Amino acid sequence: MSAIMEWYKDFMYNKNDPRTKDWFLITGPGPIITIVATYIYFSLYAGPRYMRDKKPYNLKNTLIVYNLSQIFISIYIFNESLMAGWAGHYNFYCQPIDYSDNPLAMRMARGVYTYFICKLIELLDTIFFVLRKKDKQISFLHVYHHAIMPVASWIAVRWLPGGHATFIGVINSFIHIIMYSYYLLSTLGPQIQPYLWWKKYLTSLQLIQFVLVGIHGSFILFNDCNFPKFPMILLIINAFVFIYLFGSFYVETYRKKSVKVENKNELNNTETIHNKSD
Repeated sequence: MSAIMEWYKDFMYNKNDPRTKDWFLITGPGPIITIVATYIYFSLYAGPRYMRDKKPYNLKNTLIVYNLSQIFISIYIFNESLMAGWAGHYNFYCQPIDYSDNPLAMRMARGVYTYFICKLIELLDTIFFVLRKKDKQISFLHVYHHAIMPVASWIAVRWLPGGHATFIGVINSFIHIIMYSYYLLSTLGPQIQPYLWWKKYLTSLQLIQFVLVGIHGSFILFNDCNFPKFPMILLIINAFVFIYLFGSFYVETYRKKSVKVENKNELNNTETIHNKSD
C-alpha cells in the first residue's frame, strides 16, 4: 500500500506541469471531485426531490444571459486555440507539449485552463433543466457528458496544457458557438421556433466532432511523436463512447420519429383513399 501511495504522490505532485500546479482548482484532485460529485447528486437526486412539489422556474432572462455568455466564451477559446498554435506552428500529425515559459506556450496553457473553467460553467445546463423541471432532458448521455468533461479538462490543465490533445478545444468550442446560438434563439419565444428547423443537425455536428477527435488522436499511436500515448488512448476510447451515445440519441430522437411520421402519413392517406372509395 505504501508503494502505491508513493507512486500516487510522485505522479500527482512531481510529474505535473509546474506552470499550472498552483492555478485555482488545479492544486489537487479534491475540488474537482467534490464539484462533479455534488453536480451528479444534485442533478439526479437532490434537485428533482427539491422541485417535486414546486412549479418550474421561469429562467428566460437568466438563460438569455447564460447562453450569450457561453457564445462569447466559446469564441474566445476558439480564437486562443488557433492563435496559440493550431492556426500557425502546430503540426496536425504530431504536436508535443511545450512546457517552457514561451509566450505562445503559456497562451495555450491559459486557453486550456479557460476551457476547463468553461466545462465547470456548463454544469449549469443541467441545473437549469432541474429548476425548469425538464427531467426528460437529464439523460445518462447528458449527465455523463457534463460530468466527464470537467475531469478530463482538469487532467489536461495539470499535466497536458498544450500539444496534440488541444485539438479537441478547437473543434468543441466551434461546435459550442453554434450550439449555444441555437439555445439562445430557442429562449426568445415561440415565434422563433419555425426558424429552428436545424436542431437535429447539431447532433450530427457533435458526431462529426468526435469522429475527427478520434481520428486526430489516433495519429499519435502510429508515429514516434513525443506526446504521451496513454492519455490519447483514453481520449480515443471516450470519443467512441460519445459516438455511440450521441449516435443512439440521434437514432431515437430523429430517425425513429421520422419513421413514425411517415407511417402515420401513409395510414392517413390509406384511410382517405378508403373513405373516398366508400
